[in-house]
Amino acid sequence: MAAAVDAGLLDEKPVLTGMTKRQLVALMLSTLLMVSFVTVLAVFNDSPEVKNTAEVASEEDGWRPFSVVAPIDTGINVYHDHFRTNETYPQWLQDQLGVNRVCELTFEGTWQERYDADKESCWDNLTASDIVYFPGTKIIGTSPDGDSDILILDDPSDGHGSAVTGSVLDANPMAVIFFVEGFSSEAVQAAADQPLVDVLTTSFGAPGSVPVPGIERATESAVIEFGKIHTGAADNSPSPAVQDATAGPPWSIGIAGYAEEGDDQKEIMSGSYPDISADWTQLLPNHDDIDGYHETSGTSFATPRTAGILSFVLESLRDEFQDPSSGASPDLRSKLLVNGSDAEGNAFTVSNAQIREALNLSAWYPDFGWDPTSGTMPISPVAPCTQTGWGLVNLSNIEPMIKHLNGSELLPERAADVVACMNLNQEAREAYWAAYPSASSMPEVTGEEGTRVRD
Repeated sequence: MAAAVDAGLLDEKPVLTGMTKRQLVALMLSTLLMVSFVTVLAVFNDSPEVKNTAEVASEEDGWRPFSVVAPIDTGINVYHDHFRTNETYPQWLQDQLGVNRVCELTFEGTWQERYDADKESCWDNLTASDIVYFPGTKIIGTSPDGDSDILILDDPSDGHGSAVTGSVLDANPMAVIFFVEGFSSEAVQAAADQPLVDVLTTSFGAPGSVPVPGIERATESAVIEFGKIHTGAADNSPSPAVQDATAGPPWSIGIAGYAEEGDDQKEIMSGSYPDISADWTQLLPNHDDIDGYHETSGTSFATPRTAGILSFVLESLRDEFQDPSSGASPDLRSKLLVNGSDAEGNAFTVSNAQIREALNLSAWYPDFGWDPTSGTMPISPVAPCTQTGWGLVNLSNIEPMIKHLNGSELLPERAADVVACMNLNQEAREAYWAAYPSASSMPEVTGEEGTRVRD
């Protein structure tokens, strides 16, 4: 098996090129314990099965397999056509995601006319404790920091969160969006605490990857405590991602950018030595109209695109293996992102570490085709991992990942020099973050001069 050096779970250490004696002993002991556990289950097979209430409800109403992605950002334009759907989220899904308020939106007229029509009934009355479902859209939203002029709705002078969420849905149009407005650890933790959330995606951080405390304790909680996936944007500079509070922790998937549909080479202003690199420039929804789009670039959008890709993979596997719920609840799903069974009733499970291994194996380095007029940096044939990590990822990675995870077509192992390079990356990240002094919230880094969002 190829190295999953960025598997990230501290209680599920990455698989290296070989196993130490301690690792082999641990594996043997865990296998013995599992056999004992299965034996106990066989003896007590009359015990009632404990099921997630979401699983029971989904089985009863026949709702589709689903995945929940939590973008954490500036706000979202819930009026945009990009986020519309004819589907209504079932009541049990709303309940499981903590919905305590429903805003029936106006879907006629200009953006301003719609906002004005809903101002009194919705926007003027939202609080930081509200989790709001917007029927007719794919959005459930919350603003736990409570510090924006209009909670949940994207700021008229910004638009970052609308573009970020649009990128998620471009990769997985069927994703359920649990949107969190905010840049703080508390905002990230609000998503981490939601049992049904699969993937958290964050596209903000200190400029230049300055080694200052950020959201790492909350992302650690999401991944280590709750088994979720976190995609974090590397900086929009060539700085190393290892010390970056968003992209650097070993439990996070740090993402830089490359020029997809250009020359597939590395974007110069994009973090170095990440986990992977994804699409830098995309056409994404506007924040202040109902149907407009704009082209924009940055790791801010490469990152949610990857979150959507991973969400699509989870949704497909849940469909294939009869898993009607989402998330990785330690109590109800044993930190398993996929927890189903095949046609013969055999258990089929997928963990955070397995998803990340499949992502690493599916990543690729482009053939040399650098265009010196493109503004990109050629990916070196020598140690390309220091530029782009395991390599490039786009929508073409989805099918190979699914086939690898369902066992129908395993991905080949990566070259030994790539594995060794990424082992060093993982070791550096684990060493750095094990002793890193944290804080409870994001440091104040503001404005155009030092923006917190990474666009």
